[in-house]
Amino acid sequence: MPVALVDCNNFYISCERLFNPKLEGKPIVVLSNNDGCAVSRSNEVKALGIKMGEPWFKMEQMARQHGIIAFSSNYTLYGDISSRVMATLATFTPRQEIYSIDESFLDLDGFPAHTLQDYGQKIRRTVKRNIGIPVCVGIASTKTLAKLANHCAKKDLAGNDGVCDLGQLDEAQRRALFQSLPVGEIWGIGRKISESLNQLGIETVEQLRAADPDFIRKRFSVVVERTVRELNDIACIELEQAGTPRQQILVSRSFGRSVVTLDDLKESVTYFTTRAAEKLRKDGSVANSVCVFIRTNPFKVNEPQYERSVVVPLMQSSDDTAMLVKAALFGLKHIYLPGYQYKKSGVMLMGLQPKGVTQGNLFDEIPISDEKSDSRMKVIDSINRKMGKDTIAFAGSGTRRSWAMRRERMSPNYTTRWDELVRAG
Repeated sequence: MPVALVDCNNFYISCERLFNPKLEGKPIVVLSNNDGCAVSRSNEVKALGIKMGEPWFKMEQMARQHGIIAFSSNYTLYGDISSRVMATLATFTPRQEIYSIDESFLDLDGFPAHTLQDYGQKIRRTVKRNIGIPVCVGIASTKTLAKLANHCAKKDLAGNDGVCDLGQLDEAQRRALFQSLPVGEIWGIGRKISESLNQLGIETVEQLRAADPDFIRKRFSVVVERTVRELNDIACIELEQAGTPRQQILVSRSFGRSVVTLDDLKESVTYFTTRAAEKLRKDGSVANSVCVFIRTNPFKVNEPQYERSVVVPLMQSSDDTAMLVKAALFGLKHIYLPGYQYKKSGVMLMGLQPKGVTQGNLFDEIPISDEKSDSRMKVIDSINRKMGKDTIAFAGSGTRRSWAMRRERMSPNYTTRWDELVRAG
């Protein structure tokens, strides 16, 4: 079964360039929460030797020297552009697995083998024309090989202009290509496994492909054994359909500055619960418990440290933001201790079940289905989708949010806020 892996090129960078063409060809980095370290780098920045995860304070001098432009992570923008890319890719296949914000597997079973290279180019052209995001396409008989083919497409190792179909290579060409690739480039082979394989003399993709699967399973695990079989065109990892319900929903952030008061923590917990509840309703689920946690900064070893969490069960499973916030704040009051410099809080919704099939409680005093609550949440979600996030917000989440992440370099939310639309001058 041929499968394609479509991956957006330097996705966060491409999103920033989409609405600011002047950035094309310039060195750009996108920074993590609180503008901490590099989470996306343009090819120009990679050429300067800056590694993924490099702290911004360490590269500031180089940034001034080479004119590197830094952006804070704009997750709202990236998420919206990702949705548009994935919707476009869905038109090319009857089955799609959205693997990450910038990657998607496409089932190409039944497509004539000799047309797949051209089909990959069609995918590239369509996404670029419709969305404006450049992508590369890897095509092979298994998901592991498709990931490897995508790597080759990005590096232009097969000379096919952003598309690599391993099915078009004969055995000698494939062997030569795999012999040139370090084993660490294989999907699922992390640094530790790679080092262990190197100690056994397995340093390239081709050497792992030629290894005995049974020996690999005994020495490592069934997961690595499956990798060996997938490298030999034996599909062991199924394509997963989108829509698998989540078991938990976590929303958590580090603060832009240390927080000491209970009021500030209440604001953050209310805000995070609101975001989690929106995701819960989008999934069509309800939660039966809420976990809230707070912690100090573990990197400031000279300061007193404190970390606590608590799970608050709900009398009735719910997707109502007000009810979930009430439970989260109840938990927060029980774990908060004054006198500490708090750096992070978070909320996790647990015990998720499909809405409408929840088992009732013997002592329930209200119906399982609360029509007023459902209507209220639908109206709030609808207005916020149309008019922008937090057009309607719970007062408890605050307005100043002095604890919020530092995002001093963030670009506008070009696609989700009316007041931040691009204007033609």
